[in-house]
Amino acid sequence: MTSPHRIVDPKPAGITRIGTVNVNGIRAAHRKGMGEWLADRELDILTLQEVRADGATVTKIIRQMSEAAGEQDPESAWYLHEHEAADKGRAGVAIISRKPPVATRAGIGEGHPEDDGRWLEADFELGDGSILTVVSVYVHSGEVGTVRQEHKMRFLQYMLEYLPQLAKRSDHVLVTGDLNVGHTELDIKNWKGNRKNSGFLPEERAYFDRYFGEAGYVDVARSLAGEVEGPYTWWSYRGKAFDNDTGWRIDYHMATPQLAELASNAKVDRAADYSLRWSDHAPLVIDYHLP
Repeated sequence: MTSPHRIVDPKPAGITRIGTVNVNGIRAAHRKGMGEWLADRELDILTLQEVRADGATVTKIIRQMSEAAGEQDPESAWYLHEHEAADKGRAGVAIISRKPPVATRAGIGEGHPEDDGRWLEADFELGDGSILTVVSVYVHSGEVGTVRQEHKMRFLQYMLEYLPQLAKRSDHVLVTGDLNVGHTELDIKNWKGNRKNSGFLPEERAYFDRYFGEAGYVDVARSLAGEVEGPYTWWSYRGKAFDNDTGWRIDYHMATPQLAELASNAKVDRAADYSLRWSDHAPLVIDYHLP
């Protein structure tokens, strides 16, 4: 019997498939069917945000997913690295991969308090000896007029300062995750009604103009999709947002230019039905023709 969570998308030879998803709590995502999705997706690297669990718990859940998928050696099916938030049950980012990274780092820049459980890097050696740095990032959701928005704006500034440094340090950089900002009017279905809300404020969007401008990064999903609405990656659980596709495109692959040229086949794994959702986000999966 075919799993209702299954995504049929065979991976061609020579492809490195990289996905990202905000799991909205990995325990709940696992319970609702994330493992069935993961079993068929042929991912080489997956970055996770809003994990909300300690390393031991995440390791146990990933192992259970591997066992359910029939992995011959669930203990070593995935290499896991995570950056847990100090506040239990909040934030948290992780990177799982089929091969081990040669190095990992947690936190952005100089260890700012705003990046607690929100930024994790892993370096992977490619076939030609070059280094691919993959980042899992979870930007604050923010709330206008509160300290949460102040944290968010500071974090966006840290990213602007750090992204060029990261590009100079590594051969290829891929920043993935829930950035909690829709860059343009194409990225939010109801953009007119959200112009004064966190996630679509002019001052937030201006940072993305600079990430994809002077900082030198490419919005990979947008470059592959073209100037179309969405494809959205997040829908509120409230009302009929999912059924009506009233979504936001707030999950990204941000790549250095040479890496972006190697990208193809960007897909948002939107659930077939509201009842089959295992997160309020959908995974964003992109293939890279890496050496």
